[in-house]
Amino acid sequence: MGKRDESDEAYVVDLCNQVLGETALTQHTFDWLLGDPGTNGRRAKLPVDAYWPGHQLVVEYRELQHEQPVPHFDKPERLTVSGVHRGEQRALYDARRDTEIPAHGLRLVVVRPADLDADSRGRLRHSREADIAALRKILARDSDEDRVTDAFRTWLLARGWTPVTPTDRWTDLEAVRGSERLICEAKGRTSEKGIDTDIAYGQLLRRMTNDQLDIRYALVVPSSSVRAAERVPAHVRRLLRIDVYEVTDDNQVHQLTS
Repeated sequence: MGKRDESDEAYVVDLCNQVLGETALTQHTFDWLLGDPGTNGRRAKLPVDAYWPGHQLVVEYRELQHEQPVPHFDKPERLTVSGVHRGEQRALYDARRDTEIPAHGLRLVVVRPADLDADSRGRLRHSREADIAALRKILARDSDEDRVTDAFRTWLLARGWTPVTPTDRWTDLEAVRGSERLICEAKGRTSEKGIDTDIAYGQLLRRMTNDQLDIRYALVVPSSSVRAAERVPAHVRRLLRIDVYEVTDDNQVHQLTS
């Protein structure tokens, strides 16, 4: 086992794997995320700590040397290809990740030692339960619709589905499994449960442009909207190949009987 496998970074990525239900691609590189030109004029690809393709998510774990001068890591007496010492180059490349990753349609989450159970030197104590609870909050998105979508994506990944770029750019989530395809519309908590659920059904109807039987449709709603979703009779949902999924307040997913 190498030093990276035993590092705090590897520990954080492992916990994120548990929260997300998907195994990260670690030290992943993208063709569009590049360092400064070297002496040979070439630009090396900058790795990211962890990338979850199914969630379109990048997590960077930034230890203390990313936030404050640390001579051991910075080596101020030695200049890099950027013409600055390693500490300044690290800050430069972190800023590049902060800009380029969202610009290419991916979500970036930065985790720091202070976000978890760490000592005064920024070393993690590896308090798994407390750290997982903290990461659940850190990885959660702002709106309840995002929460519902992310919980359903995690559920699909655990069942062998692969999220893909939606055919219709307004689709919340689309996934494939073998010859099957699932087109999903998600809604979060709302004060207008009936109206928003009716709108969601209408959005799914507009996406039924293909009569292939291996394409199904999913309406994904929080527990508070289940009754509104059930107002469309089960036999109608079966004819339309629409399945309704409930996402509970603790992000458990249940398929309603149709």
